[in-house]
Amino acid sequence: MKLKLLILTLLSLAVLVVFPMIGTTDIFRDPMGGEILMKLRIPRVLTAFLAGTALAASGMIFQALFRNPLATPFTLGVSGGAALGASLWMRFGAPMLLFGIAGSSIAGFLGALGAIALVYGLTRLKSSFSSATLLLAGIAVNLFFSSLILLMQYFSDPGETFRMIRWLMGGFSVVGFSTPVNLAVFVLIGAAIAAPLTREMNLLLTGEELAAARGVSVNRTKKLLFLSASLMTGAAVAFCGPVAFVGLMVPHICRHLVGADHRRLLPASALFGGAFLVICDGLARTLIAPVEMPAGLITALLGGPFFIWLLLKK
Repeated sequence: MKLKLLILTLLSLAVLVVFPMIGTTDIFRDPMGGEILMKLRIPRVLTAFLAGTALAASGMIFQALFRNPLATPFTLGVSGGAALGASLWMRFGAPMLLFGIAGSSIAGFLGALGAIALVYGLTRLKSSFSSATLLLAGIAVNLFFSSLILLMQYFSDPGETFRMIRWLMGGFSVVGFSTPVNLAVFVLIGAAIAAPLTREMNLLLTGEELAAARGVSVNRTKKLLFLSASLMTGAAVAFCGPVAFVGLMVPHICRHLVGADHRRLLPASALFGGAFLVICDGLARTLIAPVEMPAGLITALLGGPFFIWLLLKK
C-alpha cells in the first residue's frame, strides 16, 4: 500500500511538471512563452490540482459521514449555495477585484457559507445531529437554490444568462497566482481538520453506536467532518465553478487502489483527485483546440457512465 501511495505521489508530481507545458502555444518557441507559462499555465494547473484535491477529499469524507458510496461533495447544497451567490453577483454586481479575487468568487464563497449555515441550522432543529437529517436538509437546500438560479436565468438578458451557464460548467481560466494561493488556504484548513479524524471515519462506517462504544465522540466528529468537507467544497466551487463527479469517481477508484482504510484513502484521494482534474483540464484545452471546453464537461462525460456502473455493480 505504501508503494501505491508513492506511485500516486510521483504521478501527481509528474502531472504538475508536464501539463504546464501542454497547450496550443509552444512556450519554447514563442517569445512570450515564459510569461504565458508563469502567468497562465502554472497558475491554471495549480488551481485545477487544488480543486481536484478538495473535491475528491470532500467526496471521500461525505461518503464516510453518510455511509453512502453515492454521496458527493454537492450532496449538502454547498455547491448550490456557491452557484447562487456567484449567479447573483453576475446578475446584480459590478466587475471588481478584492485582494486579487474576483467578485463572483467572493460571492460564491459567501453563498457556500450561507448554505452551510442553513443546512446546519435546519439539522439543529432536530434533537440530534443525525446523518439522515443532514442529508435530507442538504438535498432540500440544494434543490431550492437550483430553482432560484433557474428563476434568475429566466429574468436575465442573454449575455448574463450565458455567463451564468458558462460558470456553472466549471473551469480554470485564471491569471496569476492569487487564485491558487487563496484556494490553497481553504484546502489546507479543511485537510488539517480531516486528517486527524481518519480513525474516526473508519469507525463511523461500522455504525454510530459501535463507534461511540469505541470511544468516538460521534456528534463532534460529524460536525468537524461536515465543516472540513464543506469548506473545501465551497472554496473549490467558488473559485472554479461546480465541477461535477470528481468527488464521486476518485474515492471509488482509490478504494480499489489502496483499500478502504481512511488513513491511506484520504491522501490517495487528495493526490489522485488533483492529478485527475489536471488531466481533464488538459483534455478540455487541447481536444478541439483552439476552442477550449469547460473542464466540467469532461468530468460530466466521464462521471455519467461511472455513476451508472456504480448503480449496476454488485
